[in-house]
Amino acid sequence: LVVDDFGVKYTNKKDIDHLIDCLKTDYELTEDWDGDLYCGIKLKWDYEARTLDISMPGYIIKQLQKYKHACPPRPQHCPYSPEPKRYGSEAQRPLPEDTSPPLSKEDIKHVQRVIGSILYYARAVDLTVLMALSTIASEQAKGTESTMAKTKQLLDYLATNPDATIRFHASDMILNIHSDASYLSAANAHSRACGHFFMGWKADPTKPIKLNGAFFTLCAILRFVVASAAEAELGALFLNCKQATIFRLTLEEMGHPQPPTLVHCDNSTAVGIANNSVKKQRSRSMEMRFFWVADAVEAGKFDIKYYPGKENLADYQSKHHIGAHHTAVRPWYLHEQNSVRELPRACKPSTLKGCVGTLPDGYVRTNPLPQVPTRQSVPTTRKHLPGYFGLPIGIPTLGSIIGPAIARVRTPWLSFH
Repeated sequence: LVVDDFGVKYTNKKDIDHLIDCLKTDYELTEDWDGDLYCGIKLKWDYEARTLDISMPGYIIKQLQKYKHACPPRPQHCPYSPEPKRYGSEAQRPLPEDTSPPLSKEDIKHVQRVIGSILYYARAVDLTVLMALSTIASEQAKGTESTMAKTKQLLDYLATNPDATIRFHASDMILNIHSDASYLSAANAHSRACGHFFMGWKADPTKPIKLNGAFFTLCAILRFVVASAAEAELGALFLNCKQATIFRLTLEEMGHPQPPTLVHCDNSTAVGIANNSVKKQRSRSMEMRFFWVADAVEAGKFDIKYYPGKENLADYQSKHHIGAHHTAVRPWYLHEQNSVRELPRACKPSTLKGCVGTLPDGYVRTNPLPQVPTRQSVPTTRKHLPGYFGLPIGIPTLGSIIGPAIARVRTPWLSFH
């Protein structure tokens, strides 16, 4: 709840002057007619290009100085190290328990302070660390030495990437949601639910997805232990649609009526249950409240459709990734020099089943979202992290490593005569 900063949208200058005069009779206030700062968030308006960039310059540096965290000896591109990949039946087993020694009360307080200060920054401008914060926060009450090491790795990642920016483009103000879940990816056999919310245009399944900056990202752990991936996906739909109900009401009150909100989901079973298009016999064991989604769809509030997981923007926040993947997908979620405006539609998973080849539009079989090509050698162009402890290190700039656009990958066909 914001009580000290607020913005007013007006159409008549006399109306806003009257409001200011009334407030000044009882309160002391300052006026900012440029509108370039709100709750510590820097606003950069471009009325010709119809864009808005939000950032918090210098915030991470201040937090690193506050916690006396030295610059990492080498760039850290992974905010949280993922568990080793497992195959076969081992892939469905819960995560192993943390057996490292417990932290002292003072160290636990330190971890809690770090999470509290970084969480505001992550929710505002840098969604790439939300997954790491969620996992560390679930361990902070009974923190161990492993928890402290994860916290230090998170600060190393923020020291490497201190200033994130999100760009919003003027749109038709239609709410778009991408929903995803990861089964048994949290401690104690729990699953995660994630959602990617952005304002955009009415989606056309035959055309690429027009991208916009995310104004909200859901990254939560399901309260109940679910029995299948389909139940986890249905639980994610429940949480995302419940949150979207508030956003829909807010948008309508602001003068932006909403059609049935399109929700992307990559699980056909969960989509069938939500749309009442499958026979719900073995779903009786699923959590009862999850079926509220079916009532919301029938009421015309939501339109839940199946789309391949490779084009699902919520997949990134549902699990931990290696550093190379974080670097590759940053242009899709944050404003970078090589960020693109459209996300190509992905093929169904069965497109190349049993075949050897490549997918179009930069997609690959193993990773979601199109891959941005990288160069083999790193140019000498480098930037230095702020030397807040006198330890500047050189980091290759993202624009010097990643190309300016996504290459369309095609496999040449050979003809024999």
